[in-house]
This record gives sequence, C-alpha cells and structure tokens, in this order.
Amino acid sequence: MFVKNIGLQHYRNYGLLRLENLGDVNLILGQNAQGKTNLMEALFVLAMTKSHRTSKDKELISFDAPAGSAQIVAEVERKYGDLKLELTLTTGGKKARINGLEQRKLSEFIGSLNVVMFAPEDLEIVKGTPGIRRRFLDMEIGQVQPGYLFHLQQYQKVLLQRGNLLKQLWGKEAAGKELLEIWDAQLVEHGVKIVKKRKQFIKKLQIWAESIHRGITNGGEELKLLYVPSFGEREMEDEAVLLDNFMLKLSQTRDQEIRRGMTLTGPHRDDLSFFINGREAQVYGSQGQQRTAALSLKLAEIELIHEEIGEYPVLLLDDVLSELDPYRQTQLIETFQSKVQTFITATGVESLSADKLKGASLYHVHDGKVEI
Repeated sequence: MFVKNIGLQHYRNYGLLRLENLGDVNLILGQNAQGKTNLMEALFVLAMTKSHRTSKDKELISFDAPAGSAQIVAEVERKYGDLKLELTLTTGGKKARINGLEQRKLSEFIGSLNVVMFAPEDLEIVKGTPGIRRRFLDMEIGQVQPGYLFHLQQYQKVLLQRGNLLKQLWGKEAAGKELLEIWDAQLVEHGVKIVKKRKQFIKKLQIWAESIHRGITNGGEELKLLYVPSFGEREMEDEAVLLDNFMLKLSQTRDQEIRRGMTLTGPHRDDLSFFINGREAQVYGSQGQQRTAALSLKLAEIELIHEEIGEYPVLLLDDVLSELDPYRQTQLIETFQSKVQTFITATGVESLSADKLKGASLYHVHDGKVEI
C-alpha cells in the first residue's frame, strides 16, 4: 500500500496543498504549531473518516473556508490497482468517494487506505485509562473488519438509549421496566459480536507482539496481552455462551444500574492488560518497559494488518521518534525500512538517528505551507 500523492483544501491551517511523488520514507520537519501534525492527521482521517485528536469535524475545517467545507484527496496504490480517495468534510456530515463514486456508507470507505499511527499519546495505551485501550482496539479492528464498525455504532446507539431509560426507571413500577428488556436484547446482540471480534484480534496481536518484544529486548522480556471482559471468561468465544453470560450479568446488576442510571456491563467497560515477565506493566513496569511494550504493540499492528489484508499499511510516526532512546529508534526504523511507506514528523533531524534515514524525502512545514 502506497500513497502516491495527497491534496488538502481548507483543512485546518492549510488553504491549498498538493504533494506529488511521495517517497518510501517522508520526513516532515518544522517547529511546533506549523501544521506537521495536521498533515499526519489528514492521512489518518482519510483512512478512518475521523480524527485521532478530536470528535468534532468542524475543528478540521479552516475558519476561512468559503463553503464551510474541507477536502482530503489522495491517490493510493493497492495490489489490485490504484484508488482515488476523496473525503469531503462539512459541519453537516461527510461524503466519501472512491474513484469518483460516492459511497453510501462511510463503513464502505474505511479500509481503502490502512494506516498505523504512532504518536506520543499512544505511549498511554499501556499506562493510561481503559478508554484509551478500548479506542485503540476499536480503531484497529475497524480498519480490517468493517462489519465490526457496524456493530460498534449500533451498540453505542443502544447504550445511549438504554442509559436514558435507566435514569427514568428509578422508583418506577415493574411495568415500566419491560422496555428495558427490549434494549437488553439489542445491547447483547451487538455487544457479543464486539467482544468476540476483540478476543480474536487480541489473540492474533499477541502472537506478533510477543515475538517482536522478545526481539527488541534481546530475549530479556516476555510480553503478554490479556483481554479483561466485563462478563464471561477471557477465552470464551462461543456466541451463544457469550450471549447467555451477558444476559445473566445484566439481570444480576439491573437494580444497581437503575440506582446509578447507567449500564455497568458490556464491551464499553472492558479492558486490555499488559504483563511483562508475569508482572502487570501498568502497575509495576518502568517507563522504559511501558514504552517498549507500546512500541511492540504498534509494530505488531503492522504485521497483523498485513496478515489480514495481504498488504502492509502506511505508517505515521507523529513526533514520536524523539520520545524514544536511540536503541528503540533504531529498532523502529529498521522495522519499517524497505517494507512500509512511512511519514515521520519532527522539529529537527538532530533528535533522530539521521544516518538511518538517508534517502528520505524531506519536507519543511511553515505556517501551513510545505517546501520540498
């Protein structure tokens, strides 16, 4: 997979930008707040139809955009032929086109371009909140399994409606709780699909992450990923059994949920744990160990996507190399060289293993303008 060119129109601080003949490794340099991350974000948005930095699409549109819209276009080389991708962002929604044909659903567009983003905040995947880890799972699974996104969207809609109903049920008679059973059935239907896909994904990710982590640490550390579901056993994948377990858990916590006005069980409460040499990395791991685990996870993503779709994704390294020591920089650079098209942002080359990046295409960004 290879991005041959990219164009932006009224995106963030870019008025009009067109970059042609992109290279295997693209080094984007500039001081802070000039637009480096905006360019990386645009590639991510083109892949996922949403930003990794904000949930508000209007923030992606330039203040002075004449039509109140922004556009991202790119030509992507795939093994089965080139694709022209277009994503138009407005305050009222998004429109996506592949080779000029508008897609009925955004889920049909996602997967046309696959990316792995590694940014400083991704170091929080290991030591941060469960919500960060759930988001990581949702974004990565959604890229290679669009059907997952459908169930996730439906689940979130039902979760919201069920939460509203729970707030209304406190002190009500049993008859008012019949509607809750209807929402329960829908919540379980989509929730079980999400949990099953997550378990399968983590099982595959574990295989790659364990091997990569062992290599980075010269065999000194063993990394294990453990899914922590809010119902059922960790290894359980049978849908019928999962459904029964989910329903049972909902019935057991119903009174508590009504008192608190929220759904207490489901994939929105699940977590992912990391163990290094048998000890929980979130609690006992050093900062260096946590960073190495996060790095192993990102490198494992690259291999897993290749395994799933038969092509390597595009790698986006947003100001992250400077966060790694020279040894980890070298490990990361040697992994993507000659294999994965890569975009790297940095404030300067002095913080990078520059000798490892010879031959990179070099771009300087200043105030939303790019100089080759």
